[in-house]
Amino acid sequence: MRQAFTMVQMGRQGVAMGMLLPRKRESRVFAGLIPGRALKGRRCFLLGTVILFLCLVSPVFAGPADRVSESVLPNGLKVILLENHKVPLVTFQVWYRVGSRNENWGKTGLSHLLEHMMFKGTKKVSGERFVRIIEENGGNNNAFTSHDFTAYYENLSADRVGVAIDLEADRMRHLVLREKDFRTERMVVMEERRLRTEDNPQAYLFEQVYAVAFAVSPYHWPVIGWMEDLQRLTLDDLKAHYRTYYSPANAFLVVVGDFKKEEVLRMIRKAFGSYPKGARPPQERNAEPPQSGERRVCVEKEAKLPFVVKGYHVPNLSDPDSYVLEVIEALLSRGKSSRLYQNLVRERRLVLEVDADHPLLSHDPGLFYLSAVPMPGKDVAEVEKAVDGELERLQREQVGDDELEKAKNQLEAAFVYGQDSLFSQAMMLARFEMAGGWRRLDDYLPAIRKVTAADVRRVAGKYFTRQNSTVGILIPLPPTEGRPAPQGVPGPDQMIR
Repeated sequence: MRQAFTMVQMGRQGVAMGMLLPRKRESRVFAGLIPGRALKGRRCFLLGTVILFLCLVSPVFAGPADRVSESVLPNGLKVILLENHKVPLVTFQVWYRVGSRNENWGKTGLSHLLEHMMFKGTKKVSGERFVRIIEENGGNNNAFTSHDFTAYYENLSADRVGVAIDLEADRMRHLVLREKDFRTERMVVMEERRLRTEDNPQAYLFEQVYAVAFAVSPYHWPVIGWMEDLQRLTLDDLKAHYRTYYSPANAFLVVVGDFKKEEVLRMIRKAFGSYPKGARPPQERNAEPPQSGERRVCVEKEAKLPFVVKGYHVPNLSDPDSYVLEVIEALLSRGKSSRLYQNLVRERRLVLEVDADHPLLSHDPGLFYLSAVPMPGKDVAEVEKAVDGELERLQREQVGDDELEKAKNQLEAAFVYGQDSLFSQAMMLARFEMAGGWRRLDDYLPAIRKVTAADVRRVAGKYFTRQNSTVGILIPLPPTEGRPAPQGVPGPDQMIR
């Protein structure tokens, strides 16, 4: 579940304090919130005002129930609050239970496109004025969309939290959707797709692997949507999506920082409380049936090196096996002492890069995948066989006590240090809330500590089978004359801005 994040410029004009956007699968929450898609084990910090926001704060999730409060307004809006008085800052986040999984065949990309349109303004506040108000109050804001959710946030001085509350309440119900803005943003998203996916051979392969692995589940399509669907979307489609999913009953707020609970709740009730509850849209979607045989997909695109991806269907947080898979992911790919790095990179010199990822916090059962970039001159089949060998080793040999303890310690450290900013504390609460309830944070470390060597062997044998696998191979083509080969970075667009 460790998710690597890259520092990116956030907000329309500024940089988010402590915001780290994913480059790989968004499920890697704990380590990901300290350092979405391919960077591993690195911690990067933005400069300037960000240093304040990332000041170390006391870990609070060893027992969240003692520090976190939950309230539900009469209209169904859930409010999750965590007071943290370490620094005079606050992060205010609005999470909507809608992502690409809530879309339909032929209408993909709606959730992400609507996220773009949420910055076009209301009758009361224009899009430009929205950003200017945040900046004039010393803050920054942005949003991101995944398969499972769409989230918006503001980071501000604690005494300005009311600004964020009023602005987000306004656009929850009063967004103005104009044809001109729609056409402009649709073109922006289409260009984003070209740059992010179609001109990135590794990302394109990931997209194809997910499309082949999920034949029925809405995880079949990418968060950004298929290009053909984007071209066909209409303003009426967007309006219907907004009316259906942007309501108090289908959203929750997370506020973390230097405030008094009673004061913030009073402001939230005043701003959001008058909105009608509305019908909460159903979240059930087609479940992916068990896979009955290996699936393979090959992609030929301009690239410098081949790329290999192997995915396996696995359960999410609702199944105890998910915690064992967390440990397996750590054993395989966490750090330079991990099995994949030691055996494939250091000893055998088969690959330049190798990675593994587990989607613990996905709404629906997801894909545990392994990826590798072969060394120049190395055969793809040999690399795939070596990856298979590491999985078979987990099934055949019982992991040693010291190695198992090291993996657990790494996961625990990522969990603790993943709480070192107000923003990441709010993200943790929200991600668990989306996956099954924020109180399940309490379960994480005890469940990891309970994992035994026998559990690792059993779970590896249960899920890492040929019948349950989807394999993707990137076959590099030489670049067009006068055009450099695409660089690309691995990782599907599971959480995008």
